[in-house]
Amino acid sequence: MKKPQNIILIMADQLAAHALSIYGNSVCKTPNLDRLAAEGTVFENAYSNNPLCVPSRASLLTGRLSPSIGVYDNANEISSSIPTMAHYLRHAGYQTELCGKMHFIGPNQLHGFNNRSVTDVYPANHQWIADWDAGPSFVPSGTALNGVVEAGSCVRTMQEDYDDEVEHCAIQSIYDRARDDKGQPFFQLISFTSPHTPFTVNQEYWDRYTPDEIDAPTVGEIPFEDLDYYSKAMFFAHGRHRHRITNEHLRDTRHAYYGMISYIDDKIGRILDTLDKTSLSDETIVLFTSDHGEMLGERGMWFKQTFWEWSAHVPLIARMPNTPKGQRIKETVSLVDLLPSFLDLAKRTDLIPQDADGSSLIPFLKRTKPDHPNIAISDYLAIGPCVPCRMIRKDRFKLIRTYGHPDLLFDLVDDPNEMRNLATDPIYSNTVAELTELSDQDWNPQQLETAVRASQKLRNVIKTTPGPADKWDHTSRVGDDTRYVRTDGVDVTKGRLRLPQVPEVAPNWPPLDKNIIKDLIDGKRNISDYLT
Repeated sequence: MKKPQNIILIMADQLAAHALSIYGNSVCKTPNLDRLAAEGTVFENAYSNNPLCVPSRASLLTGRLSPSIGVYDNANEISSSIPTMAHYLRHAGYQTELCGKMHFIGPNQLHGFNNRSVTDVYPANHQWIADWDAGPSFVPSGTALNGVVEAGSCVRTMQEDYDDEVEHCAIQSIYDRARDDKGQPFFQLISFTSPHTPFTVNQEYWDRYTPDEIDAPTVGEIPFEDLDYYSKAMFFAHGRHRHRITNEHLRDTRHAYYGMISYIDDKIGRILDTLDKTSLSDETIVLFTSDHGEMLGERGMWFKQTFWEWSAHVPLIARMPNTPKGQRIKETVSLVDLLPSFLDLAKRTDLIPQDADGSSLIPFLKRTKPDHPNIAISDYLAIGPCVPCRMIRKDRFKLIRTYGHPDLLFDLVDDPNEMRNLATDPIYSNTVAELTELSDQDWNPQQLETAVRASQKLRNVIKTTPGPADKWDHTSRVGDDTRYVRTDGVDVTKGRLRLPQVPEVAPNWPPLDKNIIKDLIDGKRNISDYLT
């Protein structure tokens, strides 16, 4: 019996599909991803199932939507009683390895992988619990605007320390697999932390672009009064009210972001070259994706955590031996489709769990008839709105639901920039009804809000317990328990490890208490009275 194909899944962090040339970007230079796309298949409409790191990765690994497995924010652990694709692939005869970031919370830092060759870049404890009782408010974290107003070139970053280690270990592992004569297929998950904030990159990659090349956002900043509730809440959660963003900030941020993507692209090229040199390319399917996107100044917004296209739409490329090259798939898919795809590839569809929320993508690659619903669902349950939020896309329409607030509906074919809300247009009432019914099949926002708040309270007891915080960080080599970001926080650590260090930029505007923020969101006060 022929050995199943090896599987390599390469992930970037916070990489928007719209930032890549294969999705229409005219600035960013990614010859190796372009090569992968030309030799494989591009899924034009792939979505993150949660525009936040931990829940998105939990959905990818388990094949299930994040609310169904109790992973709500960046401080929730995947229960060790829930199998991941690593468990299932081991049942299918695969050797499995995790090389890089996966942001596991809690003492289980393997979740089914035989081996983990690199520690995580982020802490494994309950550092980043959302607190809905506090209401929409500024949350100092890695999504604060420091990374925007301090954007620029540097000599070295902590991100590069980490991603260079990931690349080295990943390539060494491929050589080791090529020397292995056991005939066992392997699954390797290679996960980089770039181009996640802060927006800074070394001079070599900064110099790949000139300032004149850098594009402006397609959609400029939208006046606060015209924003929907969800966007207003994220305005404050991200600290947008603390800094005046200039055109120079915009340009430098996008310049550094494109440089970081080119930096990762070179690493992908070296991984592909290693597969060629070891004669493994013809027996290995290679996929590339990201956990979520990055707003990058579009609509005046930054980071992730929203359902706008730059945040929720992710790249998905698959190069599979002996399948047509240069395909482009228009159907709507999402990251929960990867687990059933891998088990289909392994010829073990019997292992696909009955409660899986995804469907195999392999028929798309083989040009056979796919059994796929052409639907993507994404949830958000962390800082900002402080209520359950859900997006569903089917065909050309996207419905955004924020519990207790008006729905948003967009036709992404006629309105790719999401500027015309059709939710209240009678012409589209049947579309809203259909998408709402599909969304409600497994979504009870009232019950979910109760569960989320209860989870936050329990975890906050652990987080605030006096004494040293729990340390569950995976250690692959001596010193990993203090390497990269641990309990000091993202901004503090990344700023300290940037070379040369830059002084922290003080906010332009005074802080606002949560009562003022609530009144501003509710329209009871005028924001121009505070931010002038």
